Amino acid sequence: MDSLLDISLVDGPFLWLSIIAGMAGAVYLLWKRQSSWPLAVAACLAGAVGLVVLAHWILVDLMAIFSENLPFETVAWSVPAVAAALLFGARFPRATWKSRVRSLAAMLGVVLVSLVQVNAYFGLNNTVADLLGTAVARIQPLESSLQRAPDSKPGPAPSVWKAPESIPRSGILRKAQIPGNASGFTAREAYIYLPPAYQTAARPSLPVLVLFSGQPGGPADWLTGGQLRAQLDRFAEAHGGIAPVAIVVDPNGSGNANTLCMDSRIAQADTYLSQDVPTWISSTLDVSKDHRLWAVGGFSFGGTCAVQMGTNHPELFTSIVGFSAEREPSLAKDRNKTIADSFEGDVGAFESRTPLFLMQQRNYEGSGLYLAAGATDTEFTDYMHVLADAGTEAGFTTEAHSIQHAGHSWDTVVRGMPGALEFLSSRWGLSQ
Repeated sequence: MDSLLDISLVDGPFLWLSIIAGMAGAVYLLWKRQSSWPLAVAACLAGAVGLVVLAHWILVDLMAIFSENLPFETVAWSVPAVAAALLFGARFPRATWKSRVRSLAAMLGVVLVSLVQVNAYFGLNNTVADLLGTAVARIQPLESSLQRAPDSKPGPAPSVWKAPESIPRSGILRKAQIPGNASGFTAREAYIYLPPAYQTAARPSLPVLVLFSGQPGGPADWLTGGQLRAQLDRFAEAHGGIAPVAIVVDPNGSGNANTLCMDSRIAQADTYLSQDVPTWISSTLDVSKDHRLWAVGGFSFGGTCAVQMGTNHPELFTSIVGFSAEREPSLAKDRNKTIADSFEGDVGAFESRTPLFLMQQRNYEGSGLYLAAGATDTEFTDYMHVLADAGTEAGFTTEAHSIQHAGHSWDTVVRGMPGALEFLSSRWGLSQ
């Protein structure tokens, strides 16, 4: 069973089988001994393009389910699936049952390759286990033996801590509910990475990395698409078992919600992230109390949220890691809708909480800002440069990186995370 769950969905035999199925299905649907069939094919292809464009407009501009345009690659790969469905419908009325079954199989082949390619672009579900959520479902709740004892004293700094011979070789994952005592916010479960050094009897005072995922999405995306455990295990192996304690927190409450990571009429998300979450971390986990060793990061919506938290609360999070962050939080492409829904049209109330405004008003000397975006994701690459320039002017120690041959996907995170961790380690005094 485990071997089936480990099957890769983004490369290897499954990827090639989906490509073969898609090509065979397309050939079957496109070919027919009927003089009028080429016109029907042209109509279906044109109809597919029109329907996809219409659906994109409805989702982004009309219903504002997505606040930015969807990546071109994902929209383009939707066209073959819709075209296959239209061609199946065109073949259905006068076909025999055997022909209908073959047409159905052909359509499913094209739909399969479209889904596989969209998933490969986003890089979210890399294996069958990721898709089914089985690996995440097995993560155990945080047990008392891994929690901070009420009378425990701070451990040594990571820079002077000596690893015992019996130190574990890898980190572990746990989950926990972080209550919204001050905010009244109800979040989904958080996931926690505890490095090898944390699992020893004499724990050091480890750095803290608070992470947010994209929207739509959830905390588990950092474990699947972000490959968080593998990323931090590699870092720990290179640093004698030392790595940050990473807590993947939910700032939205559900997969499709968008709180803007602000205190607004939508939710008290900022209060949850700046009061409830830090209080829970400090009282529950054996981590450093020195907030110079605390960082906040995220991808897409989460990257935007991370920049917001680091600019609104530099006393809590002195380092920021933003992958594919927006220039400011948004509910829709129409900025007026964002402000109307969150602050009843009060432009000043909204803007006063945005990173670009805050970086014009405050000095962030001593804070660090690491930004990355996929090179083919031109819109978010532009945002990255705007934020980086503003951060530098405001006193941040700033780095900005374009990840070559990557788009608005978790591939940007996976390939950019090693550089981000080294940026953090130099600020934490862990560089070797």
